[in-house]
Amino acid sequence: MGAVALVLLWIAAFAVIDPPTTPYMLAESRRLGGIDRQWAEMDEIAPVMARSVVAAEDANFCLHWGFDMAAIRTAMEEGGRRGASTISQQVVKNVFLWQGRSWPRKALEALLTPLVEALWSKRRILEVYLNVAEFGEGVFGVKAAARHYFNVSPAALTPRQAALLAAVLPDPKARSVLRPSGFVQRRAQAIADGARTILADGRAACFES
Repeated sequence: MGAVALVLLWIAAFAVIDPPTTPYMLAESRRLGGIDRQWAEMDEIAPVMARSVVAAEDANFCLHWGFDMAAIRTAMEEGGRRGASTISQQVVKNVFLWQGRSWPRKALEALLTPLVEALWSKRRILEVYLNVAEFGEGVFGVKAAARHYFNVSPAALTPRQAALLAAVLPDPKARSVLRPSGFVQRRAQAIADGARTILADGRAACFES
């Protein structure tokens, strides 16, 4: 009971306190000798950036409770060749757990994701995601990424810049923002279209209100 209470307190605290770092950031900082990471409040981030990462990673973010069952079924039908992790699951993995594929980690992720959904708002989940996501080797968070790649604040990101940043997720070490491959350029265009779509059909309401 004490361990459960501590976990609940830990999760609840990060609903209002910005996570100072993550296990992956610590590992990358040790490996690289430092990382570029700056925190940005949601009000400091261009709305199109938030819509772009949702369009790229979890278009039904506002409609599910942490798990996108339709995406999971599709992934199973395709033999696991595509991912089905939601933004909520990725936040749990990045903030509270470790990287890599293992059943213990997936089990903990499955237990903690509904708690995060229950204790945090959707807007807060997305804010934390935008601040812990890796956008390039040693570049964490949208504020650092906007400065690093475009020399602008996250509030000044254009739809094209936002789409390019979102297009390198979830594989920023293999994809380039400044020298996008044909695949990344096509993905960025699809993300830009998706960002407009979720704005029009209301699937951005839970984090823009």
